[in-house]
Amino acid sequence: MKKARLVDIAAAAGVGLATVERVLNERGSVRPQTAEKVVLAAKRLGYKGIIPSLYRGTIRIEVILVRPESPFFSRLNRAFERIAASLDSSITVHRTFVEESDPERFAAHIADSSIRRHGLIVAAIDHPAIRESLRKARAAGVEVVQIVSYLTGRDDVFVGIDNYAAGRTAGFYMSRMLRHAKGSIVAICHSWAYQIHRERIRGFSDYLGSRGSPALKFSEVVFGQDDDVKSAEMMTQALHRCPDVVGVYNAGGANLGVGSVLQRFQEQRGGDCVWIAHELNDETRRFIASGLMTLVLDQAPETQARRALDTILSRMAIIDVPVSQEPVPFLTYTAENIGPAASTRR
Repeated sequence: MKKARLVDIAAAAGVGLATVERVLNERGSVRPQTAEKVVLAAKRLGYKGIIPSLYRGTIRIEVILVRPESPFFSRLNRAFERIAASLDSSITVHRTFVEESDPERFAAHIADSSIRRHGLIVAAIDHPAIRESLRKARAAGVEVVQIVSYLTGRDDVFVGIDNYAAGRTAGFYMSRMLRHAKGSIVAICHSWAYQIHRERIRGFSDYLGSRGSPALKFSEVVFGQDDDVKSAEMMTQALHRCPDVVGVYNAGGANLGVGSVLQRFQEQRGGDCVWIAHELNDETRRFIASGLMTLVLDQAPETQARRALDTILSRMAIIDVPVSQEPVPFLTYTAENIGPAASTRR
């Protein structure tokens, strides 16, 4: 890329040369909206000079997430925080947590015209009001990326794993680990509000239906809203209805609640139960180390955060690097690759 000249920046921003000089030399007297155009044009043209401190953070990307208390979204939030600290000073990444149980409020936040943003990265439940607010944001020129989950009929780039494949992978391992067993299998997830959980359960069910053992019965799916207390309650009820359970697939969160119930269940029954879940964190590490959890599928939130930000910056023409549109690879962990022996080798 050839060196960006001030006259090139002026043409790209649609302003005069004097305005560009005032912005880049920090002489002031420039409206914020105009300065924003100049800084954005300068970045897109590869301007190598230092953006004056007055205009740092001019390019704004907002990340909207849910449930900051959950291990997964806490991990995703920290990833965005670390990556944001490494970006050019003209770019700011603002992280916002919105209540997932109030989709109208979620949609209203996206539609809030007082919030300046060039890019928007969103993890949201599938709801008509949110879909409409994202459509309007795109129409207003905001680059939108959906992360982790996506909405029906999405028109935005999606950054996340192949959740149907993740569900089939869980079914693959479950059927092989239980190849000599007979009994019921129960699945639990947040609800059908998230497309990813529908996809995971569909993939899991499809695999068991086509490749699983006829001695295994996929009995039911229960919804725990990714809340530990509610998930524990729903799992307790499911085990009461299906006392012959030999396998549990948690396609969502709240592993702490599910684990507390499975611990009591196995102690009372005196036998093992194959438990497959999602997300590698302190909770799942402990469960795997204790032998209660068999396998965990991790969707690499750090990779998702990096790719989502790179996608926004690429679509804004601020960076000129290819960004993969393929699903983010998910990782499989068992006691063999996160246990004490593996830690000693590292």
